[in-house]
Amino acid sequence: MSFENTIHIAIELSVSSWLVAAQLPRTEKSRLHRIEGGDTKALLALIFELRSRASTKLGQTVDVACCFEAGRDGVWLHRLLTAHDIAAYVLEPTSILVNRRARRAKTDRLDAEGMLRVLAVWLGGDRQVCSMVRVPTSEEEDAKRPHREREHLVREKQRLENRMEALLFTQGIRGRPSLRSWDRDIAQLHTGDGRALPPLLQAELNRLRRQLILILELIREMEAERAEAQAAMVDDAMTKKITALERIRGIGGNFSAVLVREVLYRSFDNRRQLASYVGIAPMPYQSGGMDRDRGISRAGNPRARTTLIQLAWLWLRYQPGSALATWFHERVGTLKGRTRRIAIVAMARKLLIALWRYVETGVMPVGVEIKAAA
Repeated sequence: MSFENTIHIAIELSVSSWLVAAQLPRTEKSRLHRIEGGDTKALLALIFELRSRASTKLGQTVDVACCFEAGRDGVWLHRLLTAHDIAAYVLEPTSILVNRRARRAKTDRLDAEGMLRVLAVWLGGDRQVCSMVRVPTSEEEDAKRPHREREHLVREKQRLENRMEALLFTQGIRGRPSLRSWDRDIAQLHTGDGRALPPLLQAELNRLRRQLILILELIREMEAERAEAQAAMVDDAMTKKITALERIRGIGGNFSAVLVREVLYRSFDNRRQLASYVGIAPMPYQSGGMDRDRGISRAGNPRARTTLIQLAWLWLRYQPGSALATWFHERVGTLKGRTRRIAIVAMARKLLIALWRYVETGVMPVGVEIKAAA
């Protein structure tokens, strides 16, 4: 793509309207066009009109480079533009450098023109001006749905359980009845001052119980569907990675699915890229005589990072003889509190790199126990 023969287009997306800023080749001034939000036909017609106008003016074929920020609209627009032979780029909004002097004006026009400048600099070769999102395929994006849906259902289950316990706690009752013997347990409950449960409170608890039962049924149904889909795709590369992780003691189906579908489905050149993507890479702070560590970046995939920290704690329980667990105990010893939490993050980074090497090369981490069924 020739920089001098390229139309740069930036789209500021919103619910009601899209503001399109376009800069034709060999011109300094950008032009603004506003179209209705979601009107892809008008957007494509505008891009083709600009391309035709520029080609006629220059007497040669011109390229089109289009960008927009990652947000609520997702990445479907990237796929649409790519399907029409338009080079599309998705910007990571928080990675764009901005002026920090006093207050900064914020309008759609300024944002669109700012993206135009960032796109031109990025295409010119400066890859540090911003970060571009790697757009997954529709299949990769859809494969993330099961474990994300399960995460949402588990949060809803926890919310209902906490609500039921809070309502009973207001009456001086610790704990909640079992769902298996709900009617019998509810009839035997009495408030802290010896009264029977108020009838309206019982009615609310019964409605919460029905919601909780429905959520549990949905979780079981979703996990069964995921297991069936995994059994039907035994030759799929990602399914093989999930199966390989499930062989390790302490890693279940959900953990392996999250790690593979969120992280290990991508290709990484080295361990630094891997740790940076998850957000557990160290962030140094050095200025003059000051040199310290500000902890991890937390700029990566938050879902994968949370799962990895949880897996690190479980690793100490189910893999006590592994080299990673030995390293953790030698480093921490009997210390508690903040030191232990810092060390578990460092161990999570080592664990991620070890699992990445395992699924890519088949080299099992040192001292790892395999499940008996495997």
